[in-house]
Amino acid sequence: AKCVDIALSSCTDVAYTQTMYPNFLDQKSREVIEYSSEYILISVLHNLLQGECNPDLRLLGCSVLAPQCEKDKIIKPCRHVCENLKKNCLPAFDAIDMAWPYFLDCDRFFAGEEEGCFDPLAKLRGEVEVEEDLPSDLPATFIQFKHHSYSQMVSTLKKTASKCSHIATTYSIGRSFEGKDLFVIEFSTKPGHHELLKPEFKYVGNMHGNEVVGKELLIYLAQYLCSEYLLGNPRVQTLINNTRIHLLPSLNPDGYELAAEEGAGYNGWVIGRQTAQNLDLNRNFPDLTSEAYRRAGIRGARLDHIPIPQSYWWGKVAPETKAVMKWLRSIPFVLSASLHGGELVVTYPYDYSRHPMEEKMFSPTPDEKMFKILAKAYADAHPVISDRSEMRCGGNFVKRGGIINGAEWYSFTGGMADFNYLHTNCFEITVEVGCEKFPLEEELFTIWHENRDALLNYMEMVHRGIKGIVSDKFGNPIKNARISVRGIQHDVTTAADGDYWRLLPPGTYIISAQAAGYSRVMKRVTLPAKMKRAGRVDFVLRPVETWPNKLLRRSMEDTYDPYDPLELFDPHAQHGQPEARGGLSPGREKPWWWSYFSSLDLHKPLWLLKQ
Repeated sequence: AKCVDIALSSCTDVAYTQTMYPNFLDQKSREVIEYSSEYILISVLHNLLQGECNPDLRLLGCSVLAPQCEKDKIIKPCRHVCENLKKNCLPAFDAIDMAWPYFLDCDRFFAGEEEGCFDPLAKLRGEVEVEEDLPSDLPATFIQFKHHSYSQMVSTLKKTASKCSHIATTYSIGRSFEGKDLFVIEFSTKPGHHELLKPEFKYVGNMHGNEVVGKELLIYLAQYLCSEYLLGNPRVQTLINNTRIHLLPSLNPDGYELAAEEGAGYNGWVIGRQTAQNLDLNRNFPDLTSEAYRRAGIRGARLDHIPIPQSYWWGKVAPETKAVMKWLRSIPFVLSASLHGGELVVTYPYDYSRHPMEEKMFSPTPDEKMFKILAKAYADAHPVISDRSEMRCGGNFVKRGGIINGAEWYSFTGGMADFNYLHTNCFEITVEVGCEKFPLEEELFTIWHENRDALLNYMEMVHRGIKGIVSDKFGNPIKNARISVRGIQHDVTTAADGDYWRLLPPGTYIISAQAAGYSRVMKRVTLPAKMKRAGRVDFVLRPVETWPNKLLRRSMEDTYDPYDPLELFDPHAQHGQPEARGGLSPGREKPWWWSYFSSLDLHKPLWLLKQ
């Protein structure tokens, strides 16, 4: 037997190119495999499981039906990969009353690492090296100004984290619909851990797959932060020593692949914008802005930490959206920016008009002054945005200083920036980094230099306002205490260690801290105009016997809805639970999915029926 090219249409995207017949099931040719129930199953699993565990199960099945062949020898897939996938995906099979496929028997058709095996899912994690080797004598500051494929992006992030392992690490917040990890590179003096009073910052790029500049800027920024820290750049060292920074270059890697097929220089506005599910991620978040407008006229109502309405879950929610929402729940982010393309302007919330019928209507948040300062911090540090010429990309916004309230530009609902502000403590702006969504590679060097200082300047804004710790008289931290500012109808809450951060413009404020079961403490605070560090304001709360305001107590204790599907969502393994559409019942001989195999006469997959 000899290695032959893989010619199975459902297995063309595996990480290898050749296989051998007969396969592990003793199927002796490509034609035999194509007409088998096993092959039909991996071809339709995406539909049967409603996208769950896709494409992982298909690639795992391909590794058995068309195993990897090298030097005329078959290599078995790794057993631990099969076992992990079975653990995560078995509930999806149970939900549709289907047995686990016999040919995915982890003991029978898979091998241990000590026997020599291959990981059929390595490509999904970007572990298949596709970039050329670079000379070893390159300077430490070398950055390749090019477009990065998904695998190249992951490889670059991992190499950067390895080079600066004492201040950097990579992690995934979840998986895209097509199974790609949503990789983040983090910079901190204690990577992987929240440190007391150290604020959390994030940049998110490539939310729309065809808007690629933000993705490349964050890949370059990661390399820049690493190399400049090692070289002793005082600005970068101060930033990393005092901030925990998270960079998510590509939130929509599936859409990026579609856009990349069109190639650089293609300035399309549609292809690749949406996810593999045809969802626009910046329209897919819960609409909390409408609820904020409803609450605005109610005395004492807060415009913060608004719970996700149950009706939201009735629609189609992308796994990428769920992954971001869980990420926001797990880390107490203070400041963020999402990088887009198609214009040259900085926008800030609200993005949804306070009058739904008005497409362009100034719709400020309670933190309008602070948001304008944040937006200006990026715009003023960008040499083109701050240029007074109107005959250029972004020239329409020159008279506004290169910034605009989002809803005043154009109104839309379901945006990520509004969700950050209304569901969490995080302030997020949107930066449109250029009129070309997918520029040519020769333009990337100039784009990087136009944005580099602006990216750094905006990160430094996370240290404005006040920060502190809320504790009881014994020094025990109080979680979820509310920090209120008189005159601003928007609170922030303390993190698990009792620490908080409240972005504020210069001025004099009455700040109060309160928590369920404790008395309120108020302090008068003045922030000078030239102050560039957060002022330290701690609070010690004393317990009270009775809680005076039942409504406030309820709102503080029940920050999120008691029934919350997001709490059950595993962003790394499953894309939501498919509905159980009914299994075998007394009046029904076969389950609903049996019709998928109606073309098979003698070889129907009885092994899929639960006994």
